Amino acid sequence: MRDQRGMSLSPFIVGILPALLIMIGLVVDGGAQAAAQRRAEGLAAAAARAAADDTAAARLAGGTVDIPHAIARAQAVIAERTGVDGDVTVMDGRVSVRTHISVPTAEPDRRERAGRAGISGS
Repeated sequence: MRDQRGMSLSPFIVGILPALLIMIGLVVDGGAQAAAQRRAEGLAAAAARAAADDTAAARLAGGTVDIPHAIARAQAVIAERTGVDGDVTVMDGRVSVRTHISVPTAEPDRRERAGRAGISGS
């Protein structure tokens, strides 16, 4: 009779190996998505700060705020980064920035990550 002690391990490996590879893929993909989310949020915050800083002197002096210049300043901060686009709005003294970063993933419906930041001032 032949020794069959090692034969039961093969089906176990065949079953576990694909599951392990899928889990590794999800971890790598999830890490890339989390990094893209942090990058988008950080960039949105930096652009909103730049727009708010651009208007700070006029607000402190009680003068007229140049909103188109503040929007252009925030858009310039976004334009400095490759692979990122964004929208800047100013409404009621509040600067809002939304950035979009595309990250290739295994799931096509989760490719775009957005970050938002807003800074209000009077």
